Amino acid sequence: MAHLQNKLRKLLNIFNSSAPTFRNGVHPHDYKQMTQELAIVRMPFVDEYILPLSQHLGSQSKPVVAVGDKVYRGQLIAAPDGFVSAALHASVTGTVKSIGPHSHASGKIVDAITLVRDPYSPQTLFREQKTVWQKLEKRDLIERIRMGGFVGLGGAAFPTHVKLSIPEGKRADFFLINAAECEPYLTSDYRIMLECASSIFEGARICMQILGARKAFIGCETNKMDAVDHLQKHKPADLDIEIVAMQTKYPQGAEKMLTEVVLNREIPSGKLPVDIEVVVNNVGTVAAIGDMFSFGQPVIERVVTITGPGIRKPANLLIPIGTKLLDVIDYCGGMHDNIRQVLFGGPMMGTSLRFLDAPIMKGTSGILFLNEKQVVHREEFPCIKCRRCVEACPVYLNPSRLGALAKARLYDEMINYHIMDCMECASCSYACPSNIPLVQRFRVSKALLREKLAREKAVAQ
Repeated sequence: MAHLQNKLRKLLNIFNSSAPTFRNGVHPHDYKQMTQELAIVRMPFVDEYILPLSQHLGSQSKPVVAVGDKVYRGQLIAAPDGFVSAALHASVTGTVKSIGPHSHASGKIVDAITLVRDPYSPQTLFREQKTVWQKLEKRDLIERIRMGGFVGLGGAAFPTHVKLSIPEGKRADFFLINAAECEPYLTSDYRIMLECASSIFEGARICMQILGARKAFIGCETNKMDAVDHLQKHKPADLDIEIVAMQTKYPQGAEKMLTEVVLNREIPSGKLPVDIEVVVNNVGTVAAIGDMFSFGQPVIERVVTITGPGIRKPANLLIPIGTKLLDVIDYCGGMHDNIRQVLFGGPMMGTSLRFLDAPIMKGTSGILFLNEKQVVHREEFPCIKCRRCVEACPVYLNPSRLGALAKARLYDEMINYHIMDCMECASCSYACPSNIPLVQRFRVSKALLREKLAREKAVAQ
């Protein structure tokens, strides 16, 4: 048996090495075996939900309900406050308990709407209905997606309607669905591909009609070939969509990498995918769009991978937005005694949590529980000029030089070395043999630079 497994592993490695990919990057162990065979399970409703008004990029949502109001599952409770903003809906039928400050996954305290579930409600949708989207105008489709509260469900949480609103003078010939899921441990997108293929293709049709795209692609890594085969098998004959199997490598799921691999098009520095006539959306987002037009459900729940050696019962759960992490932990059997760190997201780009009462948000693709064997403090040593960080950086920066400038607080000089092009993917930190916390220094540097540029802009006005 071991001989056959080794032979199969060698064949998979040969196939993986022949698949298309980008230059540089790293190859961390994917650790997906913990949850990849676990089907999506709906988490039971709990008593209380915390819905932050800021769980997307841009302006926070503006409440349209008051304390004491009765709300229904899927009802609008906060409207977008500006173009780059997103709507927010009730995850459950219940009563508005409070509107005020609450802990956030970022570590900040933000305004949130707290709902208390009605224990006697069947939790049916506020308005469950199918939309004949083929008869709607482009602006109407975009408006429904805007008011549906759609954001990038892969983690970035950028409002989807903004991406689909092509600026005057530009066009989108191609619609690219990001199903790479290159972050270790996470399998939520993988399970969506296996269990929700019809929703993905329906969502793809809708997005293509909005964009006027002539072709769509789904980019998926070779460690998920059964998902590739499943999508290929169920692909509608009348839909011009191609499923591309890409080499398993991190960070293959970044937009810059994805467009390079699938379309052989490079996004210039400071530009967006639409500047090369492409729009990219996460596969979970596309499936959710398909569901909304099929039966009227806005973004009130999402698939989350619960994984890591620190949790007793790993799972892929369909969880209502606003569910507190403590409730998820209880449902999954609790944490092991040697738990050391909890992350929203994966080990490469995830956010370490300070509070276990932080709620599940739209951008929460996974929750990773690490124990004392995974979380080890490593002593930092001086840079040995080995160039491993340079060879790992997918956007061809010099992390070694940038790290030295960040340590010396020469932030203005970092601009000349294109620090703002850094995706904060942590490939450089992963590759560094001296354990230099490069990506952490870059995040601080970029935040300080943004504040400085904002102040300078305000003074100039």
